[in-house]
Amino acid sequence: MISNFTISGWGAYRPQTVLKSREMDRRHGHEAGWTQSEFGIESRHVADPEETTSMMAAAAARQALERADWGEALPDVIIGGCGVMEQPIPSTATLVQDKLGLSSSGVPCFDVNQTCLSFMAALDIAAMGISTGRWKRALVFASDIASAGLNPDLPKTRSIFGDGAAALAIEASTNPENGLISTATVTHGAHNELAQLRSGGTRLRVTEGHEALVAGSYFEMDAFGIFKAAAKALPGVIERALSDAHVTKDDLACVICHQASAPGVEHVKRLFEPASERVVDIFPTTGNQIAASIPTALAHALDTGRAKPGDKILLLGTAAGISASAMVIKI
Repeated sequence: MISNFTISGWGAYRPQTVLKSREMDRRHGHEAGWTQSEFGIESRHVADPEETTSMMAAAAARQALERADWGEALPDVIIGGCGVMEQPIPSTATLVQDKLGLSSSGVPCFDVNQTCLSFMAALDIAAMGISTGRWKRALVFASDIASAGLNPDLPKTRSIFGDGAAALAIEASTNPENGLISTATVTHGAHNELAQLRSGGTRLRVTEGHEALVAGSYFEMDAFGIFKAAAKALPGVIERALSDAHVTKDDLACVICHQASAPGVEHVKRLFEPASERVVDIFPTTGNQIAASIPTALAHALDTGRAKPGDKILLLGTAAGISASAMVIKI
């Protein structure tokens, strides 16, 4: 069943500081070009202290709202889909509402979390709310500061992650074909230890000591294990989403995938051969932005015309858990 909405506006924010891979080589004593050769990344953006999660999200949201040109009309809901919240309490969406100058508006705000798939989960909820008539307009965002939790002693994680934010302003559409056509998601919780951040919730507590909290604040990842589990899960959700939407791979204008890693994006391209050029690949200059990866790639596709009104596109990603999700949208 189609959840009828149209993308009225979009925006993206990248931090001002750009960290080049050659600078990483210099810092860590590698030969020039080692990081790019090893991980397929040229540069990524790194947030400065004043560029908080909510600040970046609000900047992207302002762009989306300006493009939407809703005038005095407010969104009926603001949904945050960040991989990692700015702080445990209150929700990041609440902080973004305040930064947008809407703190007295009463617009309901909340966060949803499915790590790297958080934006897709938030968009799914917004689409369902519009479909049921609860909301007419929704502002959905993802913003992540991966650099806050990277262990500088681990080349893989310190090299491939970047910071950034993106947002969509969507509203109910009278076109019966526009919107979310289908979605398919799976989660295999047995893989929960392949990627984790143990601090920031209730698992590690102050009583366990400073060293334990610091250790748990670094992102932990079994890169090969994640790749293997994700590669196994993706074909099934792709097939189910396309089948439910009654479309084929050839019907898709582009594929917006999670920019997890260079091998991860290349694997998605192989899944869509011989039309692998339809897969949007911005990983070399953004890195893995956690939940912000998919909406940032979508904003790029909309900015460059790779995704245009009337197109059918596929949003595709994986997340810690491990989860995989595919979503067919007609924009």
